[in-house]
Amino acid sequence: MTEPVLSVRDLRVEFATRRGILKAIDGISFDIAEGEVLGVVGESGAGKSVTGSAVIGLIEPPGRIAGGEIRLAGERIDNLSPQAMRHIRGKRIGMIFQDPLTSLNPLYRVGDQLTETIRTHLDLSPRQARERAIELLAEVGIPAPEKRIDGYPHEFSGGMRQRVVIALALCAEPDLVIADEPTTALDVSVQAQIIALIKRLCAERGTAVMLVTHDMGVIAETADRVAVMYAGRIAEIGPVADVVKHPLHPYARGLMGAIPSLETDADRLVQIPGAMPRLSAIPPGCAFNPRCDRTFARCRLDRPEPIVPAAPADAGHRVACHLYDSAEAEALP
Repeated sequence: MTEPVLSVRDLRVEFATRRGILKAIDGISFDIAEGEVLGVVGESGAGKSVTGSAVIGLIEPPGRIAGGEIRLAGERIDNLSPQAMRHIRGKRIGMIFQDPLTSLNPLYRVGDQLTETIRTHLDLSPRQARERAIELLAEVGIPAPEKRIDGYPHEFSGGMRQRVVIALALCAEPDLVIADEPTTALDVSVQAQIIALIKRLCAERGTAVMLVTHDMGVIAETADRVAVMYAGRIAEIGPVADVVKHPLHPYARGLMGAIPSLETDADRLVQIPGAMPRLSAIPPGCAFNPRCDRTFARCRLDRPEPIVPAAPADAGHRVACHLYDSAEAEALP
């Protein structure tokens, strides 16, 4: 079996505050293989972006990685020095941020930002770096790249700026790309173009992608597998077709039920009551139990661990729910 590009085991991220330690990530594990897109979905506050920041080494004080391991192609990286992580960021791990306006410097031409990044990680002359930048702009779909390379970020549309950010993330041919809400600020038609671009580049380059989003539609279109996060833990993880069509965890079922369907007529969509708990008020047992309509006594006492359910039999499909690990509970309908 080939080694995954990214392997995360029992990752824990904490933030020290005057009111005590807040556990933003509380023991999550997952892998991403070469050429695979793992979608990470959940409400705001679930821990999606913090997970991506931990992988790329951008957790700053008062935050810290409190436990677990992060391995990139078998090499442990969570315990590296800040200087060592700077050599990995950009070269082996690329990042696509949500808002391209905040990740592109408005005072510098697009070409200058690309060539600087390229020359930082690759041994190329200024001329070779510029040629490489033009090739990247063409690859991500920027028209007339030899002219647009000398433009400033404000001279590009939102979708074109996001394409430039994708080119920046790919310029050193990284093993892993973390895409943090890459389509949120874009209209629907441009979203579809960016999704198709990420899928194509992933397939052609064999790059592993961690796609963070709120949008289950984006997940269904783009990802090979999906991890549903809730209150700093993974509630369910598995092949995207299984999780989208036959979600097991009540939270995943609620997320899917809240999406309008073109196949059936429904007067009302599913609504998950309540809100994501604050980090300072995570309930005991299953964190989702105050909002769950299938809660029983054990849910309020014991925290469920991810298990392989009896059905489906796919060993890669895991769910953290006592409904699949207790004789007390009835099977889901």
